[in-house]
Amino acid sequence: MNSLDLPRRPEDTRVVVAMSGGVDSSVVAGLLAREGYQVIGVTLQLYDHGAAVHRAGSCCAGQDIDDARRVAETLGIAHYVLDYEERFRKAVIDPFAESYVAGQTPIPCVACNQTVKFSDLLETARELEADALATGHYVRSRPNGAHRALYRPVDTDRDQSYFLFATTQEQIDYLRFPLGGMSKPEVRKIAEEMGLSVAAKHDSQDICFVPQGRYSDVIAKLRPEAATPGDIVHIDGRVLGRHEGILHYTIGQRRGLRIATGEPLYVVHLDAERARVVVGPRSALETRRVFLRQVNWLGDEPLLDLPAEGMEVFAKVRSTRPPVPATLHNDGGTVFVDLHEGEAGVAPGQACVLYDDDGDEARVLGGGFIERSQRGAQAEAQLARLEGRPAA
Repeated sequence: MNSLDLPRRPEDTRVVVAMSGGVDSSVVAGLLAREGYQVIGVTLQLYDHGAAVHRAGSCCAGQDIDDARRVAETLGIAHYVLDYEERFRKAVIDPFAESYVAGQTPIPCVACNQTVKFSDLLETARELEADALATGHYVRSRPNGAHRALYRPVDTDRDQSYFLFATTQEQIDYLRFPLGGMSKPEVRKIAEEMGLSVAAKHDSQDICFVPQGRYSDVIAKLRPEAATPGDIVHIDGRVLGRHEGILHYTIGQRRGLRIATGEPLYVVHLDAERARVVVGPRSALETRRVFLRQVNWLGDEPLLDLPAEGMEVFAKVRSTRPPVPATLHNDGGTVFVDLHEGEAGVAPGQACVLYDDDGDEARVLGGGFIERSQRGAQAEAQLARLEGRPAA
């Protein structure tokens, strides 16, 4: 058994490395090449790279593709660039815009992993007769019976398990994550030792296809209807002002509301049907229950076999938040999570990722996208009145 838990010697094992042009995936390629594996680097061109050639903090376009090429040359490995622009637009960019039109807060990185990287690219790796597809994600996987399981990385500050919850069991069995046991400083040091040109390259900060983080510009171009003006309404029913489109707002937002009141207000709900931004006190943000759709379950026991009282888990409802104690329920196919202490700023479209612990050894049990959230009784009743529906 080699270092990737594959049966043959490294020199008899072919591995495709997804090379984004950043330091992480470059080090993965370098480490595997140094061990003697047959390494093939593959870089995906995911969107129009013309405007991104000189933009720092992007990935999978222009300068990043050139960086990946240079790294491959330095390492002496084969390297291919695949044009996935059309697929990426249909599978990631268009749904991203549509979610904002619907008043949701999407996570395009999850969609990209679901469709382009771990579906299309994985299939390409199989066509190249590779034994595994390796990436630079900070997450760990290791054998679990006849399969493999996902775990949080050693460097929890770089934890990317939240973005990988939708990875299927079949994909996990084929994927490898060599950086899961390393810290970011260690990775950069290895890059320097290998003489890689990207050793000091800045990490990607924004959504890759959104220049300077101005996602509203992208949405307004793709879905102009999302820029429809409307009212800013207090959760108690008072109209406080006007806005220029719900695409400019996210749940939990406090700054930039441009309304003068004597109390701090937050965006607590986006009413896409009526083009309304609903604001209220921080207490109206507290969420105790989230209902999930498109659940991907990776636990050992079937999701249908959960006990009547539910299953104790740890839930992560935002990428920047730690996992918190929660109880997972499956009520006749309706999957929901009760958060023991409540969370603020939970928005439809985000992910709720489930773990068996809250430490760096925590296993990823799966997760789903948040369909809707349930606030406290007062906030729920006020929102129901605003929308003219019965209170839950």
